[in-house]
Amino acid sequence: MEKKTEQWSTRLGFILSSAGAAVGLGAIWKFPYMTGMNGGGAFFFIFILFTVLIGLPLLIAEFVIGRGAQKEAVSAYQKLAPKRSIFSFIGHWGVIGAFILMSFYSVVGGWVLIYSLMSIPGMVVTDNADYAALFNTITGNPLLTVAGLAVFVFINSFVISNGIQNGIEKYNKIMMPLLFIFFIIIVVRALTFEGAMEGVRFFLQPDFSQLNGENILYALGQAFFSLAVGVSVMVTYSSYLAKDISLTKSAASVSIMNIMVSLLAGLAIFPIVFSFGLEPTEGPGLLFIVLPEAFSQMPFGEIFLSLFLFLFLFAILTSSFSMLEIITSSINEKVKASRKQIAWIAGLAVFIFGIPAALSSNALADFHIFRKTVFDASDFLVSNIMLPGGCLLIALFAGFKMDRKLVEQEFHAGNQLNNGLFQAWYQILRWLAPITIIIVFLYSLGVL
Repeated sequence: MEKKTEQWSTRLGFILSSAGAAVGLGAIWKFPYMTGMNGGGAFFFIFILFTVLIGLPLLIAEFVIGRGAQKEAVSAYQKLAPKRSIFSFIGHWGVIGAFILMSFYSVVGGWVLIYSLMSIPGMVVTDNADYAALFNTITGNPLLTVAGLAVFVFINSFVISNGIQNGIEKYNKIMMPLLFIFFIIIVVRALTFEGAMEGVRFFLQPDFSQLNGENILYALGQAFFSLAVGVSVMVTYSSYLAKDISLTKSAASVSIMNIMVSLLAGLAIFPIVFSFGLEPTEGPGLLFIVLPEAFSQMPFGEIFLSLFLFLFLFAILTSSFSMLEIITSSINEKVKASRKQIAWIAGLAVFIFGIPAALSSNALADFHIFRKTVFDASDFLVSNIMLPGGCLLIALFAGFKMDRKLVEQEFHAGNQLNNGLFQAWYQILRWLAPITIIIVFLYSLGVL
């Protein structure tokens, strides 16, 4: 007997939760430092191009697959794919990718949680503080990083254990609007500083001479990472969606919100960085080292930094919910146990697997995999191999293997779009998306 499938209570709840899955570390933590290290405005331009031309069609494809099967990721492909086909394993690929992603994602979530709590009594923004040393103190403390990881995973397990409507949807309806409100406040404040326009130009004025094959690969990976496509998270989310809701409109809404948050992140960070003569190429520590330094030099800096950190924490949580959900739902479909039990067990597994990544900046700093720490190797594996690989398989599956009548039915359900738009999307999915992914990947390896 099949287990009863949960559903979103409203279209808005689905869109906010899907946007929450997309908006998180990708848009707020990773996007600014990747932009700073890879050409500024040129990287942003390529990122938008990939998001609209490749990411959005793939997001629609995941929605089509999920609602078409009305199953979570693993079961969806097994239901729709030919038996013993490589495509029947795409769901497993996605769950493994989400698990690895969640393991190192939760480490950064733990850092943000620690910073957020420290910012309340004013322990982060202080006169003459050495923020690089503070960041190294936090990340260099094995007990603190593992504790942060544990608490972050605990919060996720608690929310996911409560299901779709009472868990993910309920909390996203609060967190996502707050995220936008907080971000707009930060942006307005950032743009008031002298020299802020230099940061705006760096971010919004493309200089294509700064681009190379590696930058373009990173932009493609960033588009996939920030939209949460490639690991079939959106397949699972859309499986809970009613048949009368437009998948194309929902996907467009999610993509626009993702680009808007990325834009707000850039407008919040780069004007501040340039106003205070700091370096935009700081890397992963950009938010933790550069921004506290900048906030400490502005009136009411403690308030704004605390606001930003809690905003950041909200965004990370809404995104991490989706990763633990795909893991939980795939297990829940197969075993005789309650969602609550599975959510807590899955959370425990993520915590244990994430410990080496949490120790990458302290106890295991000298341990390397292919010249990378466990944390960096996990990030590279997911962002540059598993996400593009998953997107390639999803595009080929929806474009060539899935029943076209079902694809067309799901594409048109709940909207008045003409058949020409379906044909355009379908051809992008069949040809443009796969060819682009393959070319960019081969180019980054030096094959082309």
